[in-house]
This record gives sequence, C-alpha cells and structure tokens, in this order.
Amino acid sequence: MSLEERTGDTAPHDDGPRYEQELSRSLTFKENVLITLSAVTPASSVFIIVPPVIQQVGGAAVVAFLLAAVAGVFMAFCYAELSSRYPLTGGEYAFAARTLGPATGFALFTLNMAGGIFILAVVALGTGDYVGEVWHSLGGQGAGVAVVLLAAVVAVFNIRTNAWVTGVFLAVELAALAVLVVLGFVHVDQPVSTLWTAQAAGGAHGVLTGVSWGLVAAAVATALFAYNGYGAAVYFAEETRNAGRTIGRAVLWSLAITVAAEVIPLAAVLLGTPSLADLVGSAAPMNHFLLARGGSAVNTAVSLGIALAVINAVIALMLQQGRLLYSTARDGAWPDVIGRPLARVHARLKTPVAATLTVGVASALIAWLVPAETLLLATGANLLVLYAVVALSALRGKLTGRTRTAAYQMPGGITAPLAILAVILCVTYETVVTDWVPAAVSLSMFAAGYLYYYGYLRTRRDERWTLPEPVTEEE
Repeated sequence: MSLEERTGDTAPHDDGPRYEQELSRSLTFKENVLITLSAVTPASSVFIIVPPVIQQVGGAAVVAFLLAAVAGVFMAFCYAELSSRYPLTGGEYAFAARTLGPATGFALFTLNMAGGIFILAVVALGTGDYVGEVWHSLGGQGAGVAVVLLAAVVAVFNIRTNAWVTGVFLAVELAALAVLVVLGFVHVDQPVSTLWTAQAAGGAHGVLTGVSWGLVAAAVATALFAYNGYGAAVYFAEETRNAGRTIGRAVLWSLAITVAAEVIPLAAVLLGTPSLADLVGSAAPMNHFLLARGGSAVNTAVSLGIALAVINAVIALMLQQGRLLYSTARDGAWPDVIGRPLARVHARLKTPVAATLTVGVASALIAWLVPAETLLLATGANLLVLYAVVALSALRGKLTGRTRTAAYQMPGGITAPLAILAVILCVTYETVVTDWVPAAVSLSMFAAGYLYYYGYLRTRRDERWTLPEPVTEEE
C-alpha cells in the first residue's frame, strides 16, 4: 500500500507508526545553529562567491545580496514550517515524500545525495588554494582529498563533540570576516552611493562603466547560492532537543546570521577600498582589498582563516550527508545487504558511522578522479530544483492541511511558496538561456531517482520506503 493510500491526500497522518529515537537528542538550539552556519560557511562565500558578483556589477553587489535575502526569507518560511512538521534527519526528501508523494521524495534524495557528494569534493578541493597561500607544499588536489577523509573521521564522533569542533572553527572564520569589516569601515574612501551603483571594469586604464540592472538581477541567483545551507538545520532535528518547536527558529536565525555575515563585510570592502576601479577589476577582489589595507601579513592570516572555514564546511556537510544516507537506509531504500549496515547507529557514539564513512570515501574518490570544473557543471542547477521542490512541498502542505499541525506557521499563507516559485522560474529561464547543460544534468539526476523508485521501491512498497512519522520527543 502506497503512502497516499495509507494516509489520504488531504489530512495529516499523525496516527501512523513512528521512528525510534536512535540518534542522541542532545543538541541545544544554539548548537544546531552553530553546525548549520558551519555548513553555510559565510566566510567562504564572501571570499569565493562574492568576488564574481563584485566584478559583474561593482557596488550594486550589495543590492543583489539584499534582494537575494528577501527571497531567502520566503524560502526560509517554507523550510521552517515543513521542518517543524517533519523534524526528520532526512531533510528535504522527508518533506517532499510526505507532501508530494514517495516517488518525488526519492527523486529529491537522489539529487541531494549525488549533488552533496560533488559539492563536498569541490569545497574540499578549495582548501588547497588557501592552504597553499600559507604553505605552498600543502596545496593542490592531495590536500582536498586529505581534508575529506579527515572530515569523515571527525564526523563519526558524538554530535555534541562535532558541535564544539565546528563552533571553534566558525569563530575563526567570523574573525576573518571581522577583519574585513574593521579595515573597511575604519578607512571609508568611497561614497555611500557606491552601494547602489552598478558598474564593471571596462575601457582603457581600468575605468568603470555603467552596466544594466538586468545584470544585477542575474547576480541575485549567485547571491542565493551564497546564502544556501540555512535549511540544513533540519538534518540535525532528531538530535536537537524540542525540535518540533525550535527547528523552525533555527532555520530563520541561521539565515539572518548568514545574511549579516556576508552583506556587512561586502559593504565594508566596497566603501573602504582605496580604488573601486582597482577592486572591481581585480582577479581576486577580497585579497586585493586585504593587501591594500592590511598588508601581506594580514592577507596571509586571513587566508589561513578561510582555509579553516572550508575545512569546517566539509565537516558540517559530511555530518549532513551522512545523516541523509542513513535516513534512506532506515526507510528501507536499499537491499538489506547494503541498507542494514548503513542504517546502523553506533551504540556509544550514537552516530551513523557506516553511512558517514561511506559518504567520506565516495567524496574522496570523486575529488581525486573528477576535475573540479566538471563537478561544478554537475551541480550548477541543483539548487533551483531543490528550492522548487521545497516550495511545492510547502504549497501542497498548506493546501492539503498536511502541515496544519506544524509548530511554526509561515506568515501570509501560500504567499511564500508562490513567490519562490516565481523567482525560480525567472532564474531558471536566465540560466537555461545562458547554458542549458547544468539544468539538464540536474534534471537527469532527479529523474534517476524516479527510475529507481518505480523499478525497485514501488513493487515492494509494503516493506520499503514506508515513511513513518517523526519520533515522539521526550520533554
């Protein structure tokens, strides 16, 4: 019997079987936010994702990031309601499977799992670039592979240990961002109007020329990617105390802190640079700013901080992806010879050791064998598909009443998911016009999930992919 046949399409299904509490429910609200912010890694976004936006639109990068923040709020509303109704370690696929159907849920898992492993490899490979700034012998591909394997080992430890580790690393990366803020606002040389003036380097001698606001709108998609990760709070819901009541707030607070941690340093750099033309025309705007205002020693120290931020992100992503794989094994997605070890929780550590190490080995192999450019191409449009499915899940949850018992109710009824779907349609159009290949790759991974579901899971739906209710929390 399918999920729809067991529960119906229009009512929440609170009376069905529930999961057992196997993971350690020991995280506080604050510790959940620390791990989530580590997965977002705002410092890495500022140094890796923000610079191309500065090069595209100059000071108007701030406008692009503020517009993305507005869209992010609508997206966070969807995440908050869905996660407080389904506080499950499976994350987005758990929402989709229970609101849009089990087939769509597994398709989203396939996209998230493949994309997550690819992103882990890409992020880890970025470590070598920043470590190489300090110790040249430690740069390169080998450093990235080593970081993945080290992160996998750390991620199998108790969740509170990981909260402490990622919290310390997060403090270091926020300190690196604080350096940008101080250097920028202490030496303000540019007018405030810079922050809403769209310009790019062009012409002779690095003269800035005006660019269209259409480019600013296109840059919003990049800014959305820079903020992404605040929804990861739900992956640790089964390890967070009183998750049903607090996980929605964790999502919203994670977004708010992320926006502040990225927009404030961006504004500081734009206002504090000695020459806006040189900054916009630089191949590495943030490092250019640090060298101009702080010197080589400060640039080296901050580069080390960014390397630690990248390592921190790999650990947090490893925690997230390990729990994602564990969740599908617990839901019976795989043949028993594969699924039983992956669904096992270590008796003492209370973590999914086998699932986490499997993700670590797979990510290390990908980092070693596949060029970073190919990995970026394979994940270029994943976020658009993910956000579209989450928005549709929130919309259907509202319309059918499945989320009416959620502790958090998003304001405006169905306004938030409809707004997100409109944004995604616009961004998808611009993306496909520019390059259709990333969208085709993402949709192919998504479609592969449907093939597996209908080829294997649907014929065994009485015993596999049964999707119980969240565990009843002990207060």
